[in-house]
Amino acid sequence: MAVDDRREHGRTAMSAKVKVTHEQLGEFVFSTRDISDGGVFVVVDNEPFTPALGDKVKVQVQGLPVEAPVLDMVVVRDTIDGFGFQFGDL
Repeated sequence: MAVDDRREHGRTAMSAKVKVTHEQLGEFVFSTRDISDGGVFVVVDNEPFTPALGDKVKVQVQGLPVEAPVLDMVVVRDTIDGFGFQFGDL
């Protein structure tokens, strides 16, 4: 692990569509870039999605043969191309 990399969990590249619901900003569908035991990174591109660090969101994987569970997550990372969400129960 790099000295400046504070991540606790290793990342695995994974592209999936997820529905992200924010209480004030509304509902969006994004693609994931990677996932770990601690959370997921979503690529936002040019969408008007601007949560603050610490905001709570609900995330649900889309396109599965059965309805996926809705997970409570927290915004923990903000980059130029997206956001890192941590599972809410951690």
